[in-house]
Amino acid sequence: MTEIRERDLRELQALEEKFDPEMRFRPTWPPATHIVKWLLIALSLFHFYTAGFGLLRETTHRGVHLAFVLGLIFLVFSAFRMAPDAPPARPGRLTLGGVPWLDWLLAIACAASVLYIPYVFDDLAFRVGNPGPVDVLMGSILFVTLLEATRRSMGWPLPLIAIGFTVYALAGPHFPGLLKHAGASWSQMINHQYLTSQGIYGVAVGVVATYVFHFVLFGVLATRIGLGQLFLDLASTLAGRQAGGPAKVSVFGSAMFGTLSGSSVANAVTVGSLTIPAMIRVGYRREFAGAVEAASSTGGQITPPVLGAAAFLMVEFLNVSYQTIIAAAVVPAFMHFFGVFMQVHFEAKRHGLRGLTDEEMPRLRESLRQRWPTLIPLVLLIAILVSGRTPYLAAFTGITSCIIVGLTTTPAGNKPVNWTLLAVLHGLLGLVAFVDWGAQGEWIKLGWFALGVGLCLAAQRLLGLRGRIDNAVLVEAFETGAKYALAVGAAAATVGIVIGVVTLTGVGFKISFIITSWAQAMAQFMAAWLPAFMTNMQSLTLLCALIMTGVVCVLMGCGIPTTANYIIMVTVAAPTLVQLGVEPLVAHFFVFYYGVLADITPPVALAAYAAAGMAGSDPFKTGNMAFRLGLAKALVPFVFVFSPSLLLVAKGFTWADFAVTFTGCLIGIVILAAALSGYLLTVLKGWERLLCVLAALCLIAPGLKISLLGLLIVLPVLLNQWRLRPRLGAT
Repeated sequence: MTEIRERDLRELQALEEKFDPEMRFRPTWPPATHIVKWLLIALSLFHFYTAGFGLLRETTHRGVHLAFVLGLIFLVFSAFRMAPDAPPARPGRLTLGGVPWLDWLLAIACAASVLYIPYVFDDLAFRVGNPGPVDVLMGSILFVTLLEATRRSMGWPLPLIAIGFTVYALAGPHFPGLLKHAGASWSQMINHQYLTSQGIYGVAVGVVATYVFHFVLFGVLATRIGLGQLFLDLASTLAGRQAGGPAKVSVFGSAMFGTLSGSSVANAVTVGSLTIPAMIRVGYRREFAGAVEAASSTGGQITPPVLGAAAFLMVEFLNVSYQTIIAAAVVPAFMHFFGVFMQVHFEAKRHGLRGLTDEEMPRLRESLRQRWPTLIPLVLLIAILVSGRTPYLAAFTGITSCIIVGLTTTPAGNKPVNWTLLAVLHGLLGLVAFVDWGAQGEWIKLGWFALGVGLCLAAQRLLGLRGRIDNAVLVEAFETGAKYALAVGAAAATVGIVIGVVTLTGVGFKISFIITSWAQAMAQFMAAWLPAFMTNMQSLTLLCALIMTGVVCVLMGCGIPTTANYIIMVTVAAPTLVQLGVEPLVAHFFVFYYGVLADITPPVALAAYAAAGMAGSDPFKTGNMAFRLGLAKALVPFVFVFSPSLLLVAKGFTWADFAVTFTGCLIGIVILAAALSGYLLTVLKGWERLLCVLAALCLIAPGLKISLLGLLIVLPVLLNQWRLRPRLGAT
């Protein structure tokens, strides 16, 4: 398979911009091009510096981040969607570098309104609850420009949701029944959303500014130095020769690449650019090839150690360590990829698709010889996370290690001076990251860091050192890392409006009551038709509440991305699950897991559309196929709600419960994948597929007795399949 580093880097970026609206920047002329570029780089450098040398005051840190993000959005996203290959606007009196003067003014106004809060922070305690005219004016400017920035970068769905919640807060007395409340004036609304940490400046923005940005930048740099290619070579070696090899390489490769990237679209573009053509070449339908990559790529958001933004939000919402989230994510991530893998396997067997030939396989030994140093940053990052240190320190160490490896090692890796310099620079990194230098620690750390930079520059100038990447690629990586942060930063701030309305009006408790009442009514209806041993009302009520929450998550995913979906659902639905006896960690993971389906849920299935573009297939059909591929693991969240042992760190964990539940899940996913694919050992008949679905439901349900019932149900199918296998010549 072709190597990523042999492809034009700009070609991959063009693919991502083409299929991901959040990366579709407007073309510009100088000086706008240079201004945007260096603002993006400045944003990355700000986060890199604060991660390693100390965060600013909370409000200031969030304000600087948000001012950069929202201001840049008005410069890089046009007011109306443009075609990916649209030319820059012609220079004229109404534009500067292709950016209309109005957008420059909006960018400045938005940034000024954001920075107003850090500016008046010392006086803020006297303003909360009694905002002055200037406070209301600046808050109103931010409120309006934030919604516009989110619309430009993400489309209408999320701003409309925020507007709907705002209308609810303002028009509370006019709502019927349980939803009725006293209402709030515009001044009260701005006070809560703008002057407190319960709204726009809330936890969501804090998490993106403190954690998410750094890990996004780490993923970009790790890919640039060649770690992604090493993962693909390992995946090809593991699965390439099997039936339908390229599709299985896609699953393994996306799983490994997901350890670096929490972005479904970036995962799909990078891995899919290699695996999708190979899948089509061995005989997969174009829709299926795109769907496999899309379904696999969404797993990147739940694959440790670098999960999606929602995982870092979970750390703040639950007040638990990131290590706890990583441990809890291991089994759900495995189940995700295992479910896709089994459907790929059955599809390959059904159509007799071949694996990769020896000529198409990479040379793993050569790849390891050239790229093993690229594992150093990932090993350091994981080690620091496991040690209990802060995630942003781990990201800072990983980013710096990527820079060191990229600039000081060559693919051949046989120059002694390179390895000496590699060791010395990592030693200096240790002095910066792990030694407490006391009151003057920041300046001492800067001194060690400057020494490292000086050594690297001296090696380049005096010794002619040439690494895996050059300085231009490093600058480009910092620019690209900031690009990824714009849309998610706007989304986090806009979702803060939703959270602010919930805390201002108390509507969350009302929604919880409504969901619980509906769930109880559904449970009573189901109890009338079920056998007596299955009519535990508490369990049925919880099951109905889970079904409603899962359905709403999927429907919300039709219009908004995973992170926004997670925050909204956690705010309005997770409390209901907690009231019904679900552990908070488990409730959040249920919402998180279903929120991941957002990127393969039509009509707004970004990962599926990116994969469809590379496969040359119909986007909607590819999205539907990807959603089907994701169904094999869609029941797993129900399992860890009723058997929390599957999350490893939940309360009441026992290895016995874990073994029974894990084994039942594995078998159930295999059987369900067979039913969805229509193939097990041979082609399944209609009655066999029906029995497989029933058996899978029983096997996935926690508990030894019901799992044994599932095995009993599927036994006739297995016997019939084994009987027909020799006759049909199946292998």
